[in-house]
Amino acid sequence: MDSKSSDTVMEPREADRLPSSASSAVKIVIVGGFGVGKTTLVRSVSEIRPLTTEETMTQASTGIDDLAGVEHKSATTVAMDFGRISLNEELVLYLFGTPGQQRFWFLWNGLFEGALGAVVLVDTRRLEVSFDVIGRLEEAGVPFVIAVNAFPDAASYPTEELRSALDLPTSVPIVVCDARRRESSRDVLISLMHHLRDHTLTAEPG
Repeated sequence: MDSKSSDTVMEPREADRLPSSASSAVKIVIVGGFGVGKTTLVRSVSEIRPLTTEETMTQASTGIDDLAGVEHKSATTVAMDFGRISLNEELVLYLFGTPGQQRFWFLWNGLFEGALGAVVLVDTRRLEVSFDVIGRLEEAGVPFVIAVNAFPDAASYPTEELRSALDLPTSVPIVVCDARRRESSRDVLISLMHHLRDHTLTAEPG
């Protein structure tokens, strides 16, 4: 092999370069149960080529992963998803999507470390898969917002009914989104940043 070609370093795309005006960077985790759309959200909103660790599901997962309601799913995240979005010229969010199956939850502690906040994606057809996820965030003390991913065949429920079903305090925002749409996913992240600002102001001594 030509030594010159083997030593060549791939240059990042111009679109992947961090804006020179960026002065603040925040780590955000995207969490939720299996098959709620975490990878889809990171892919839709990331301004760089997202890093994903999806693997094809095999018969080996039968009886281990609960596929109820997501029988069509053929791939799953086994480590994390990673993306980046600039909310304005100065503020950059680094997005870390967590794996949904409980057998990969041991990875969550590392992903939560240093995170300023979280987005919990929820599927109203399978609210029960969100209970443990929310509990983990509350235990870790990570502020979060609930993003209801509007699947085409999912019923819509009043916000207060969802809040009661998820046993959430009134301080936790609940927003509806379509994780496939960049603008919708971006609005979720903006809602989280507003919540983090309010959370910080409330926590500060008066």
